[in-house]
Amino acid sequence: MSLKKKTNFSHHLAKNTLNMVTSAFGLVAALAWNEVIKELIEKVIKPILGGSSGIISLVIYAIVVTTLAVLATYNLNRIAENN
Repeated sequence: MSLKKKTNFSHHLAKNTLNMVTSAFGLVAALAWNEVIKELIEKVIKPILGGSSGIISLVIYAIVVTTLAVLATYNLNRIAENN
């Protein structure tokens, strides 16, 4: 293997490793936010709505998570376009 191919391989390896590590941290952050949102719904929404709040709590949870995902994706795309 030539030096150029080795360097190219090393560059791709580093880039892919960085992408995987970044994705892993993103997953951990998403799971942490998932727990925060679930706890918030459990402590705030369910006491307000009472015992029959199951489906309503799930809908609120889905709306919150979807909103956060859309906002994060939109802002990250804006950042990427500016660079």
